[in-house]
Amino acid sequence: MKLVLSVLVLAALVATARTKAADLQVGDPAPGFTLQAGDGHTYTLADFKGKQAVVLAWFPKAFTSGCTIECKSLAEKGNLIKKFDATYFMISVDPVAQNKAFGEQYKADFPLLADPTKKTAEAYGVLKDYGGTIGMVAQRWTFYIGKDGRIAAIDKFVKPATSAEDVAAKLAELKIAMK
Repeated sequence: MKLVLSVLVLAALVATARTKAADLQVGDPAPGFTLQAGDGHTYTLADFKGKQAVVLAWFPKAFTSGCTIECKSLAEKGNLIKKFDATYFMISVDPVAQNKAFGEQYKADFPLLADPTKKTAEAYGVLKDYGGTIGMVAQRWTFYIGKDGRIAAIDKFVKPATSAEDVAAKLAELKIAMK
C-alpha cells in the first residue's frame, strides 16, 4: 500500500512539474540554463540578468524548411534586432555540431544554442513529439526575457519568414532600450 501511495505521489509531482513548465506565463521567472552554442561559447541566462534582455527563438530542427527560413530571416535582418539592448539566440535540441553547421551555412551572426539533453526545452515547455524520424523536438516559440530575468512575452505563433521584423517589433512594444 505504501509503495502504491509513493508511486502515485511521485507521478503527481512529475505531472505538476511538466504542467508548470508548459504553463509558463508572462511575469514568471525564466528557467535558467547553461548551454553550449555553435560558436564555441557557453551561455548562461544568469549572465544577462540585470544587463540585457534575452530573446530565445526555439526552433524544431536544423536544416528543415521552416527553420532554415527563420534562420535566414534572423541572419539577413538581424540589424533590426541589434538596435535594441538585447541578446538573441536561436535554440533547439539538436547537437552542437549540427547547430554549428546550420549557423555557418546560413551565415548566422548570432549564437545557436544546443540543448541535446532536452532539459532546458522541458523547462520552457516547448517539447513536442512529432513522431516518426523527427521525434521529440522543440516547438517554434519565442520567449522574451527582461533584464529582471522574468518572461516579458511569449510568441507561440512565430512566422519564420518575418522572424527578425517580428522580434524587433516585439522588443519595441516591450520598450526594451535602444543601444
